[in-house]
Amino acid sequence: MGTPSENTIKDVSVDCVMFGFHADELKVLLLKWNNIDWSLPRGRIYKEELIADAASRVLKETTGIHDVFLQQFHTFGAAQRHKNYTDDQAARLFDNKSKESREYELVHESIVSIGYYALVDFEKVVPNLAASYQWCEIPAIPDLLFDHNDMIELALVALRKDLRYLPIANLLPPKFTLREMQKLYETILNRTFDRRNFHKLLMSYDFLIKLPEKRVGTANKSPHLYQIDFEKYELALQDGISY
Repeated sequence: MGTPSENTIKDVSVDCVMFGFHADELKVLLLKWNNIDWSLPRGRIYKEELIADAASRVLKETTGIHDVFLQQFHTFGAAQRHKNYTDDQAARLFDNKSKESREYELVHESIVSIGYYALVDFEKVVPNLAASYQWCEIPAIPDLLFDHNDMIELALVALRKDLRYLPIANLLPPKFTLREMQKLYETILNRTFDRRNFHKLLMSYDFLIKLPEKRVGTANKSPHLYQIDFEKYELALQDGISY
């Protein structure tokens, strides 16, 4: 998470909601550093460092990935950030940490957090082995440190609001079926689409490349696999992709 030093901006952090898609479920990556408690990936901002660069660095340090889509969506600065903790729980949390440790600084001293969300390929994320981690389905997310539950909720609102212009195909593996892409939209929006109409709509764009390969091992007829032509995909996103 970065070593505390005079080179970091005091009382400010970047906190990242990492969305991944796996087994037809939208999930969020949670970390637990040295048994503090579950939280989102977070870290300090270095002086003279762009905030977006800090968010990218934090993700690389905690998950090992880089060059992912990141979107700033909110700034958090409530007076009582540990909203899921009683005063006694918070006191025990702080008493168990050395004031010289980087975990203490991030847990105790961060007052303002700049929230980003990331769209990542689930299979490419290999979190730093210094931390316990889990991919958690959104309905099953436990009480987290700070107001991180609120962050996830607001990140999901922002994701839905801007969905037409976001590269959510980044959440899919390199090869996928049309059903998997439809399920991704349905999971994010919490609604269902007519299969034929939705597939027809997807195919009306020219960024989908139909492959000769098929998905094997499915209960029904083996469906064709597709890839994204990302150059055409980016052009389509400029005008917005309907759904």
